[in-house]
Amino acid sequence: MERLILEKLLNWKNSPYRKPLILKGVRQVGKTWVLKEFGKRYYENTAYFNFDENEEYKQFFETTKDVDRILQNLMMASGQKILPEKTLIIFDEVQDCPKVINSMKYFCENAPQYHVACAGSLLGIALAKPSSFPVGKVNFMQIDPMTFTEFLLANGDGNLAEYLETVNAIEPIPDAFFNPLYEKLKMYYVTGGMPEPVKMWTEARDVDAMQEALSGIINAYERDFAKHPDVSEFPKISMIWKSIPSQLARENKKFIYKVVKEGARAREYEDALQWLVDARLVHKIYRSTALGLPIAAYDDLSAFKIYLVDVGLLRRLAQLSPTAFGEGNRLFTEFKGALTENFVLQSLITQFEVTPRYWTQTNPPYEVDFLIQRENDIFPVEVKAEANTASKSLKKIKELFPGQVRLRVRFSLNNLKLDDDMLNIPLFMADQTDRLIGLALTKQPRKIT
Repeated sequence: MERLILEKLLNWKNSPYRKPLILKGVRQVGKTWVLKEFGKRYYENTAYFNFDENEEYKQFFETTKDVDRILQNLMMASGQKILPEKTLIIFDEVQDCPKVINSMKYFCENAPQYHVACAGSLLGIALAKPSSFPVGKVNFMQIDPMTFTEFLLANGDGNLAEYLETVNAIEPIPDAFFNPLYEKLKMYYVTGGMPEPVKMWTEARDVDAMQEALSGIINAYERDFAKHPDVSEFPKISMIWKSIPSQLARENKKFIYKVVKEGARAREYEDALQWLVDARLVHKIYRSTALGLPIAAYDDLSAFKIYLVDVGLLRRLAQLSPTAFGEGNRLFTEFKGALTENFVLQSLITQFEVTPRYWTQTNPPYEVDFLIQRENDIFPVEVKAEANTASKSLKKIKELFPGQVRLRVRFSLNNLKLDDDMLNIPLFMADQTDRLIGLALTKQPRKIT
């Protein structure tokens, strides 16, 4: 499988400001594979140390802070050679090894000639503890589930992926590309972007194995809930997790604690929800009160929506059958377009530095699904699961914030089109959003106010 993060890793390798790397990502998203593949492609050799399989390696970091001595012990114990600049050193499953994480400070300061990358499940939880990592001495990188573009490459549709990358004008996509891309997107809704289910589908077309792989990942995550330091939080985390399909099935997708459990209150469940956010198993999207910069300054901290890390996992958790993807566009509209919103958010999160928000107004009710901050502009985004795209909310937000809305963005099953200041992006082009907005803005000169 081709992962686009390999290019980012190469930039890290070649950077004159390179520091030890911490690669974050949920369990089974492909961290170990991508680091080993990176080592195979761009280094003479890879020295791989797994602290879950070989707990005794932890002792080398507890007895000294001398990098040369640590490396000498690791080489002698494992029989692997480690050369400056030429070896990629991988420390895996470091989430329970604070001394290993802290040692990155000494690798950075005293041995910058060594290329070190750390990975681990639930690293977001470990790094949320203030004393867990050496501030300013490491580079961070996030690996998310495979994008739709990566899915196309894995599925043998490199021609379609290449075509999407070469679209350089806002004009309709020819049917010869539009129709197969629409069909492949339905497949992606079913498999999601976790590498194992994608492999089961793209290599063997085995629906049962793909379903089993998704179930296995969900079960592994649910076992991880028990790793919360406070045992009493375990059932709360589990209840929030299982409530997510119900939360997203509602017309108003604002997270409601009472959907988790009758009578539940925020203060009882806040820590459990934060654990899921820190683990990056869910994305927390705040409601924004206005279209100002920076967007975070206008967060309404009492109102937010929760989405799952992956659309395939959401489909499996909601117990939607894969057969739905053979029934027209039913998969896009299933439980009020929740799969589609989840998919679009996944695509946006990998492209924009700032996490998207959403906007609502009550009395009369209006809702814009997402707000994107791109450089010094904020763009309202609406997600439509069908070709019917009448949009009162995008019209309303432009009326309320006329000076701030240069461009409105709508994802739907309609073709690529720029209609005045309304950019319609076909759902299968969600990975190209940043680039398409850039193209559209060349036709939308900034108004001087």
